[in-house]
This record gives sequence, C-alpha cells and structure tokens, in this order.
Amino acid sequence: MLRLSIDSKAKVKIGNLSKGGKARRLKAHQADDHDDHWQSVLVPFGILDVRGSQLWLYFGQSAETSDFIVDCLLAWWQAHRQDYPAVEELAIDLDGGSAIRSNRTQFIKRMAQFCQTTGLKVNLIYYPPYHSKYNPIERCWAALENYWNGALLTTVEAALQWASNMTWNGLKPSVQLVDGGYQKQITVPKEELEAYEQQWQRSEHLPKWDITVVPN
Repeated sequence: MLRLSIDSKAKVKIGNLSKGGKARRLKAHQADDHDDHWQSVLVPFGILDVRGSQLWLYFGQSAETSDFIVDCLLAWWQAHRQDYPAVEELAIDLDGGSAIRSNRTQFIKRMAQFCQTTGLKVNLIYYPPYHSKYNPIERCWAALENYWNGALLTTVEAALQWASNMTWNGLKPSVQLVDGGYQKQITVPKEELEAYEQQWQRSEHLPKWDITVVPN
C-alpha cells in the first residue's frame, strides 16, 4: 500500500499582483495596487507521497472539477507506476472539497473508472470538516506560499518556475501544466451511477469518511 495525500490550493492569479510577501532586492517590486485585473488563473493540485516526501504539482488552466483531479491522478500513476512495482493499493488522505466529496456523483464515477483502468484498490480517507489542516499536503502548500510570496507571478511560466524551485523536505517537486478545459457541475444519472457505486465499499461506521474503491 502506498499512502498519498492530495489536495488543491486556492486559484493563483497571474499578473503584476502583490501577494504581501517580501523579497531582498536593491529596488522594490512595483506591483499593482488592486488585483482587479489579471492575465489568467492557475488551478493548483498536489499529490504527496507521504512516506517518501516526493511532491507532484499540477497546474490546471480551467476549473477545479472531479475530472481535473482524477485526470491528474491517472496521469501521475501512468508516469510513475514503475517507481512502485509492488504497490497494489493506494491510501489517499483528502478533505471534503466540493470536487472530491464522497457523494459527488462524477467523482464516484471517475474514481471507479480509475480503479478499473489501473487495477488498483483505493482507500479514500477523508478528514472531517474544519480538520483539513491536518492533511499532510497542506504543509507543502504553506511552503510554496512562503517561497513565492515575494515574487511577482506575471506569467504562467514564471509561476511554474517558482513552483519548480521550491523544496519540500530537501526535494524539488515535479511540476506540470495541464492543458484543456473542464466542465463544471456534471451530474451522473442515477441509473448510470448504480453500477459505479457497487465499486464503492463504504465503512459501516464512517460511510462518508472511509471508502474503499475496488476494480470491478
């Protein structure tokens, strides 16, 4: 079993915007007084190997949706499964965000498909409301925020470069830009959802917070 911690971060506005940080320079950065104009927005999503401390950061350019998150998970596994040849199960720490909550029908469908495609069993371990700060990857986001707070993220390339140069437990993260748009508010019809829900084995005592998803 491989333990992962996943989470998304608040959207990052790209432009000549101050983030309230400090940088050592002979001349201070000149940022815009107000953040009412920006060029684009990045949607950060992270995957942390809790034991190995390796961090992967994905930056979308559309919206934080179930499809975006599971696409990142699938791309991560396809790229790195050779690094974990003995792994048959993932234990994933996550919070109850809107895109990944345990009753989100599109997330149920996509995670069932993820298990079917990869052959992996996945144990979803949710932190209860107001306790997501204990999710290990939250410390990674804090490290990134502290690292680039004094910078001006005027371009997407600049944001990716800053993210690539941070360190977590002495390791630099792998950073990837995700192309494409994602549609919001997709709902799976009840009759279609029933087949996917059969792969979701909910804990008897914590059915919302402890779920095992298995291949069909």
